[in-house]
Formats: sequence, C-alpha cells, structure tokens
Amino acid sequence: MDVIELLPRLHLLRFPVGQAYLWRDAEELTLIDAGAIGAGRAIAEAVEELGHAPGDVRRIVLTHFHEDHVGGAGEFAALSGAEVLAHHLDAPFVRGELPGPSPRFEDWELPIHAAVAEHLPDRRPVPPAAVTGVSDGDVLDFGGGARVIHVPGHTDGSIALFLPEHGVLFTGDTVAASPLDGSVMPGVFNLDRPQLLSSLRRLAELEAEVACFGHGDAVLTGAATALREVAATA
Repeated sequence: MDVIELLPRLHLLRFPVGQAYLWRDAEELTLIDAGAIGAGRAIAEAVEELGHAPGDVRRIVLTHFHEDHVGGAGEFAALSGAEVLAHHLDAPFVRGELPGPSPRFEDWELPIHAAVAEHLPDRRPVPPAAVTGVSDGDVLDFGGGARVIHVPGHTDGSIALFLPEHGVLFTGDTVAASPLDGSVMPGVFNLDRPQLLSSLRRLAELEAEVACFGHGDAVLTGAATALREVAATA
C-alpha cells in the first residue's frame, strides 16, 4: 500500500484495488473508505507511520458497500474502536445482513471488472460490529463540518462528503480519474448510470477546489471546473 500526502491534513492510502483517505483534525483522524478484505492491518500500520495510534481514528465513513471500499472496515474498526458510518440504504449490506445488488454492467465494463476481481480476496469480509446510518444533509463532526451528499447511481446508498471550509470533496465511485490519462470521468460498474450522471451533476454544482475519487488520482486544484466539464458532456 502506498501512503501519499495530498494536503497537510489529507493522505491517500492506495491499495492494489481502490483507495482510502485519512483526514486529520489536530490529533483526531477520520478514514474515508477502508479498502478490500485484509486492509485493516495495513491501514493501522499507515496510521502509525504517520505518527498516530489506530485509536486516533474516530470514525470510518464508507461511501458505498462495494467490497473494495468496505472490506477492511470491520477489521480496522476492531483494531481502532472507530465508529463506522454508511448511508442507511447501503448499511444493511455493510453489516452483512443482506447481499448487495450487483452492478448492471455495460458490455465494455465486463472484461475490466473480471481483471479487477482477480486482485480481490475470494472470501467474505468480517462486517463491522455496528454501522451508523447517515442521510443526505447530515453534517459529520470532522473537517469543520463534513456534509453528507446522497449520490445514488453507483449504488442506491452511495454518498459523497464535502468539506466546505476546506473546499475538499470525496466523491466515492460517482466520479473517477482515468487510469490511462488521469482525465476525470463518470464512475463505472453502476446500478443506474443515468442516475449516477444526475448525481455527478449535483456534485459539479459545489465549489470544490479538491476532489478525491474512489479510483484514480485526486484533482488538487480547480476541481469544480473539472467536474463541470465532465457533467456538461456526460
């Protein structure tokens, strides 16, 4: 796993598949997404390398239920004692109470998904002991007030997080950066692509300077402009 400083308060944790983010408020940390199954220990080691204890991570906010984002949540929550939060529509899947619905793949997405699946462990994650449900408009106690934005389409309970005080937006898989050239693009492997595009347009209305995606390099300046360009052509 690579640990990359994006801003003085923000680090990217990049796994073989997917990525997560650590946000720092003084000595308190927030983890956005948690990697695939088995990532919990690697996250704990990354936190320690940055000079903190796992217990300094007070909350894990999951953007959606897919295994490359929630697989490590239960393991790391057990190590850290962090509260786990997810949108109430996706929370039952994170808890392991129900199987989540599969994406409606475009034909061109199938070989990409098959290649990605080869890098994911073939076992079920250990679910968190508890998951707190959140909803659109909730404000979470980090980053000066992190606004929860419901962005259905990738999954029914996908969320983004916007930190207005810092101009930082975490999009989950509603938006991505292309692995080929880094260009901003709509997310793939969706339940409802038209709904995802509507959600992307909502995010483009925000005054975000920085955009952090579930896959691909973050945009560190002029994120709102980049999102609006994609929204106008998608």
